[in-house]
Amino acid sequence: MAKKKKNIPQYGTVTRKGVLYYRTRILDADGKQVSLYGTTCEELYDKEQEARRQVAEIIFHREHPTVAEYCEKWLLMQSAKVSPATLKGYASNMKNYIIKPLGDMYMEEVTADDIRLALIPLSNKSESLHNTVNMLLKCIFYSAERSQLLEYNPCEGISAKGGKPTQKKDSLTDQQVEVLLETVKGLPPYLFTMIGLYAGLRREEALALQWDCVFLDAPTPYISVRRAWRSEHNRPVISTTLKTKAARRDIPIPKCLVNCLREAKAASKSEYVIADSEGQPLSYSQFKRVWQYIVVRSTKERTYYKYVNGQSIKYTVQPSLGGHQKNNPNIVYSLDFDVTPHLLRHTYITNLLYAGVDPKTVQYLAGHENSKTTMDIYARVKYNKPEQLFDVVNSAFHQAVPS
Repeated sequence: MAKKKKNIPQYGTVTRKGVLYYRTRILDADGKQVSLYGTTCEELYDKEQEARRQVAEIIFHREHPTVAEYCEKWLLMQSAKVSPATLKGYASNMKNYIIKPLGDMYMEEVTADDIRLALIPLSNKSESLHNTVNMLLKCIFYSAERSQLLEYNPCEGISAKGGKPTQKKDSLTDQQVEVLLETVKGLPPYLFTMIGLYAGLRREEALALQWDCVFLDAPTPYISVRRAWRSEHNRPVISTTLKTKAARRDIPIPKCLVNCLREAKAASKSEYVIADSEGQPLSYSQFKRVWQYIVVRSTKERTYYKYVNGQSIKYTVQPSLGGHQKNNPNIVYSLDFDVTPHLLRHTYITNLLYAGVDPKTVQYLAGHENSKTTMDIYARVKYNKPEQLFDVVNSAFHQAVPS
């Protein structure tokens, strides 16, 4: 069977560096005119057809992106607004919980049922993770709708509730704070712990703190939060870009922290308040090792794997309070409560509220941009006991007279 003959147009010619070429012009995907060249009409015709096919494909994908393609575009648009750490978290959650189940579908094909099916695996995850993924889905599809890529938004009517409820951690009691400080006294995490408990700094704020922002000899000693720490490929990066505008604040500090910082400054050879042996800010793995001094002294159950006759055997150990670690008798299990870096900050905020500091002032000292965050903690602190509610109700209605 004879091959169908191409209907090759007559192209114009142009001479470049003494060589004769056939030339034509087409519009690219951005509407700009580009030139194509060929030594023969047949070669130029094939180039033109391939170029037009690629342009049509690009335009089609712009107007009809897959979920994976639009997720990538949305992340790029967010890169100018959010921190690299936040962007990294978004990308990870998108990959695992959005792109994996929906990535190959065109955005316009996705239905509300597809969204609900994608959220099913998150029912066994934490409430916070479910909320984050739900938020990302809505941001992506509402953005596509605003860009007129969708006639119907499948996220409308999707409930934000789901996942396993996250257990709210109570702040440390005064007794627990005393035990914790006694436990870490003289150990690497002591200074970080003091800053968290008595200045309420976030981890990234404490690890970026430099001595030029610690004013110990001022009439009212204070810490000025001006820098933030983050980790990139396990390397510390210090920047002046804070979590929010509200994170930039000056925090008066109590005498116990002033004395602690004064002692640390006298012994310091670094511009950083918390530094490694070379005077540099801690890397992520270095901070984990520092915090491990606290973890190994807790009575929290541990899981180990031991090789016996070539097989990996899993076994658990439940340390007893006051006991000593088998391999290192100098380590005493003195903490029968959980401690996290964030719990130090939460304890600071809670203690301010217990002391009667008004929520607006607490919001400033904590660096909360949204007052709802402060008020949620305030409500838990002030009204977490029946007798407190009883007093509030009776005070409100003490003049009421029964009919």
